[in-house]
Amino acid sequence: MKAIQYRTYGSSEVIEEVEVSKPIIQSENDVLIQVKAAGVNPIDIKIRNGFMKAVRPVEMPYIPGGETSGIVVAVGSNVSAFKVGDQVIALTGTNGYAEYVKVSQSFVLQKPAGISFAEAASIGVNIATAQSVLFTAGQLESGQKVLIQGGAGAAGGAMVQLAKAAGAYVIATASGYGLELAKSFGADEVIDYKSDDVAVLVQDVDLVADTAGGQAQEQLFKVLKPGGRLFSIVIPPSQQLAEEHNITAGFVVSDISVETLKNGLALLQAGKFRPVVSKTFKLSEAAQAQDYLTAGGVNGKVILTID
Repeated sequence: MKAIQYRTYGSSEVIEEVEVSKPIIQSENDVLIQVKAAGVNPIDIKIRNGFMKAVRPVEMPYIPGGETSGIVVAVGSNVSAFKVGDQVIALTGTNGYAEYVKVSQSFVLQKPAGISFAEAASIGVNIATAQSVLFTAGQLESGQKVLIQGGAGAAGGAMVQLAKAAGAYVIATASGYGLELAKSFGADEVIDYKSDDVAVLVQDVDLVADTAGGQAQEQLFKVLKPGGRLFSIVIPPSQQLAEEHNITAGFVVSDISVETLKNGLALLQAGKFRPVVSKTFKLSEAAQAQDYLTAGGVNGKVILTID
C-alpha cells in the first residue's frame, strides 16, 4: 500500500511516499480501516521537526497521522461494535497517512451521518482539544466569559462552538476571512488581532484559551479577572506573569480519546457544531499540506484525501 513516511527528523523535504506492507489483523480487538481521509495537525509537524523527541520519540522510518476516517475492511474476533463496510472515524495516534491503518476498537467510532470523509477526519483532534482545554482544564461554566485566541483555526473554531453551546459568552480573535468564520461559529464578539489591541478592548475574562502562542500570549494575561485561568496548547505560559496577575496558567496536552469526543459529537448531531475543512491535498502531497499548515493563517482543517 502507499504511505507517507520519513527516515529522519527535519523539514518537509524528509517526507516521502513509499510502498509498505498493508497492515493485518493481529489482535482480537483490531479494526482494519481503508483510509479515505486523514487530518493534518500541528503535532505532526512538531514531531517531524524533532521538537517532540525528548517527550515523544518515534521509531524510524515513521508514518505520521493521528486521525483518519474510512471504511472498515476487517475486524478481530472480539470486535462486535463494528463490521466490514462501516464508515468510521479512527483516533490512530500514528500511521494515519496511509491507504490502510490498523487500530484498536477502543479508538474507533461510527462516522456521523451527513458529513463527508474529509469532514469526519477533521473533527477528532479538534473536538478533543477543545474539550480538554475548555472543560477538563478550564472548568468553563455557563455564563462565564471566555476569550479564544485564534477562533477561526481548526482547534480554535471547535472551541468557539463548544464554549457557545455550553452557555459561555465567547470572544474570539481572528483576521481576514477568519473574522466572519468565527462569527458564524457563534462568537459574541470578534476582534481583529492584526489591527486591534485585545488587551485594551477586553477585560474581566474568566478563561483564556490560547491556540497561537508567541508574544501575543503575554498580552492575554491582562484581560483576565483575578482568579481567572489561561491555558495554551502551543507553549507553556509564564508562571511569573500568572503570579503577577493572580491567575492560574498552564499548558494543556489534549486527551485525544473517544470519551473526549462525546460532547462535540452530540452537538454535531444536534446541528450545533460544524466541521470546517480549509483545504484538501492528495496523499502524495503530504509535504505541501504540512507546509501549508506551517505557513499559518489557516482557517479550518487541512486534510489529506486518499482515493
